[in-house]
Amino acid sequence: MELSELVSQVSDFQQLSPRGRIKIFAWHLHVNAKREIFDNSAIRRCFEELHLADPGVSKYLPRMVSYKELMKAKGGYKLERGVRVDLDKRYGVHHSVVAVSKILTDLPAKIPNINERAFLFEALKCYRAEAFRACIVMVWNLTYAHLLDWILKDPSRLAAFNAAIIKRYPKKVGIIVGSYDNFLDDLKESEVIAICSSAGLFNSNIFKILKDKLDRRNIAAHPSSVVVVQSQADDTVTDLVNNVVLALT
Repeated sequence: MELSELVSQVSDFQQLSPRGRIKIFAWHLHVNAKREIFDNSAIRRCFEELHLADPGVSKYLPRMVSYKELMKAKGGYKLERGVRVDLDKRYGVHHSVVAVSKILTDLPAKIPNINERAFLFEALKCYRAEAFRACIVMVWNLTYAHLLDWILKDPSRLAAFNAAIIKRYPKKVGIIVGSYDNFLDDLKESEVIAICSSAGLFNSNIFKILKDKLDRRNIAAHPSSVVVVQSQADDTVTDLVNNVVLALT
């Protein structure tokens, strides 16, 4: 995890004292940079990386030893065990969380759509907070918005979609999609997916993925006794991002 990603998870980072920030940076160096020992310059570089002024790292580290927040070690310092355990509980994440977060973090560079970025940012925050229901809903929203934009931006795809509406749903006479709002006003999500399949806009694998993940979204979005766990969010994120969003370009 990059330092900027870690800091984005610390809701009160801007209000933290220099000591509080140093503890966050020290934990990052231990856990993410795999450094058991750090020195003044390593902490100073963390401040520089985030474009923060050096508060006087060289004077704070010895003080934090006396406060039992840091321990002296050969070549520098390390976090006191109790402090590290506390930070592990707050910010430590399972390796699969980091892997999926990286998929989400890397996605904006590949897809510049501003609306999708907004959905993506929210999904990333939800996943890291272990709000897996919310993550599933947000990643579905991202995927569905991407699908609609993908149809609309190509006249031949849009024409094929409109021609398939009446074939798939004979009672939907007179519905012609020409804008994003038409999708939302006239067709259900499940109907849009089915019409795309009938129009041959994507293959059977993508149709199955979208159908399955829409079912999961519906479960996640409504109050129920069903427990939604990390592995379900992992599957939803990786499947939709890799096999739908990045496939439909």
